[in-house]
Amino acid sequence: MSLGFEQAGFDVAAAIEIDPIHCATHEYNFPHSKAICSSVVDVTGDEIRQRAGIGGREVDVVFGGAPCQGFSLIGKRVLDDPRNRLASHYVRLVEELEPKYCVFENVKGLTLGKHRKFLDEMISALDAAGYDVVMPYRVLNAADYGVPQSRQRLFLIGARKGLPAPAYPEPLKEGATVWDAIGDLPDANTFEELKTTDAVRTEWTTESTYARRLRGLERDPGDYSYPRIHDPDLLSSSLRTEHTDLSKSRFASTEPGKTEPVSRFRKLDPEGLCNTLRAGTDSARGAFTSPRPIHPSLARVITVREAARLHSFPDWFRLHSTKWHGFRQIGNSVPPLLGRAVAGQIMQALGATPKKPRRKLELNEAEFLYMDMGDAAGYFGVPHDTIAQRTRKNAPKKVVRDKADVG
Repeated sequence: MSLGFEQAGFDVAAAIEIDPIHCATHEYNFPHSKAICSSVVDVTGDEIRQRAGIGGREVDVVFGGAPCQGFSLIGKRVLDDPRNRLASHYVRLVEELEPKYCVFENVKGLTLGKHRKFLDEMISALDAAGYDVVMPYRVLNAADYGVPQSRQRLFLIGARKGLPAPAYPEPLKEGATVWDAIGDLPDANTFEELKTTDAVRTEWTTESTYARRLRGLERDPGDYSYPRIHDPDLLSSSLRTEHTDLSKSRFASTEPGKTEPVSRFRKLDPEGLCNTLRAGTDSARGAFTSPRPIHPSLARVITVREAARLHSFPDWFRLHSTKWHGFRQIGNSVPPLLGRAVAGQIMQALGATPKKPRRKLELNEAEFLYMDMGDAAGYFGVPHDTIAQRTRKNAPKKVVRDKADVG
């Protein structure tokens, strides 16, 4: 959610993430923010203040989410279960940092059946910490906020007792389509270089307003983030996927909007929305990549950059150079336009008027995007086995820099 909150006008002081590779990607894209490579279980509010360099300054908002795979509903108090400890430590950090507002994001399944017990305890815990959760809580669909993807997520918004409660954002009247998002992007399969690296420089024409804004060719009036120094002719996060002739034949014969029966991949409808982009499984559970949609007009699955466009990430925002990590980073993230919509409501409750910064930021060194687990763990000074290492095949060999990195 870092980018969405920055786009709404907030300065993101720090981000806490246990995965060193995800931290490295955050370090590249947010050179002005402190990436703390740690579990929330092992960090305190005072430590966050010290490492972020904010001292005793008041915090406007704490936002985050917890992985839902481990949620357990056994026992009388679900927040006491060790498998649910990340959510309970989120509440602890809210209590220690004492922000004016807090946002907790998760899957919509928490609102259903037995899982509502978890939500009820979460709301009670925030109440005990001094925060009123805006009720009724809402499940928001990213497609209602300009994202060309159907993606429903639960949001809990808490306000410190005595402060005005934010409203949930109202859906926009118009949205974007799959083709608005990716129709302009050059076909990665026409570049031999993209077999061995994830980026190449090339020129292309972009017409849709949605894509022009993501490419940095047109001003986005609702974006108050720091401008990044970026080459709009860099096609990044586009490492190719090689398919057999048989697979390509099946992909080509599948109608848009339908599911290819063998792979079970859905072929995108150019005039519709992308289905929910998922993260797949982590290394401990087999390191399987979630099924990737088939391109609406090409006989291949989409690239990481195409997925990023469908998620509303701007082109300057780069993902890890491998497809597995890149798709996981997208699948685990909140689409920036959705995050921006929620953050904008908090900005309004604060009574603040955001302004677009004039200062342009240089992105960090591109090497952050090519680190393996050992490299990233070493950089952040954490054990190499913090996250199980995945054996990578066909990892990019060549580091490709954005213009900000070029002398």
